[in-house]
This record gives sequence, structure tokens and C-alpha cells, in this order.
Amino acid sequence: ALDVGQIEGAFVQGAGWTTTEELIWGDEQHPWVRPQGKLLNSGPGGYKLPAFNDAPRTFNVRLLSGADNPVAVHSSKAVGEPPFFLGASVFFAVRNAVRAARASHFPDAADAHLEMYSPATSERIRLACADKIAAAAIGGEAGPAGFQPKGSF
Repeated sequence: ALDVGQIEGAFVQGAGWTTTEELIWGDEQHPWVRPQGKLLNSGPGGYKLPAFNDAPRTFNVRLLSGADNPVAVHSSKAVGEPPFFLGASVFFAVRNAVRAARASHFPDAADAHLEMYSPATSERIRLACADKIAAAAIGGEAGPAGFQPKGSF
């Protein structure tokens, strides 16, 4: 149970890293952050951390059985970065969903290239859909090119 909890927690942390944890630096795109070069959201008060209810409802984790580790606490396995990076699968699932939404709006451009940066925040997802709502938000026209906010990098 100790290892399963570590794997679940690392996955949710990785999912948060690729979907909600956007770093905003003071630069030309964010002139309200002063001085330039300062990180606006330098702590958990400035960006959304994933919570327990952000974990998938169905989360199947199995470990190799019968492989005791006598030198670790309760025969725990070494888990850490691998389940954290599996959270990137959430980003790619969101990207595929945006691609499907764009294909439904613009069938002629269904195979068009979709450039999307991480983290896939709700604002970036909405704008990447490139529909009439997104076009109204940026003051342009809806189209398969969409609008790609790049963030502070």
C-alpha cells in the first residue's frame, strides 16, 4: 500500500505539472509583473496544485508480487520519477481531445499540425480549440490556426 500511494501521488503530481502549474515571469508579455525577471507565482498561493480529487476515479496500480526487498521499509519498491513522468500522458490526452474538437469545427483541416505548449491550462485548452468562443476572446476569426499563448519562456 505504501508503494501504491507513492505511485498514485507521483502520477497526480505529474498531471498537475503538465496541466495547471504555469510559471509566470515578468517579461514583455507580462508587464504587470515587476521587476522584470521576477517570478509572479513563486509558491502554492500563486498557482493551482493538484488535489486529491484530481486523481482519476479508476486508478489501477499493480506491482510485481513476490519480490521482497528486505532492506527497505515494509519491502517497498523504488518508485519516484517514472510515475511522475507518466503524468505527461494527461497532457497528450488533452492535446488529442483539442485536436478532435478542432477537427469537428474545421473538417477540412482535421490533419493540420497542432502546436500546444505545456502546461495545458484551461485557458490554453479553450484558445487552442480555435472555435467561435476562442476567436471572440482574442478578437479574431475562428480558424484552424487557432491562438497559441506561449507563456513566459
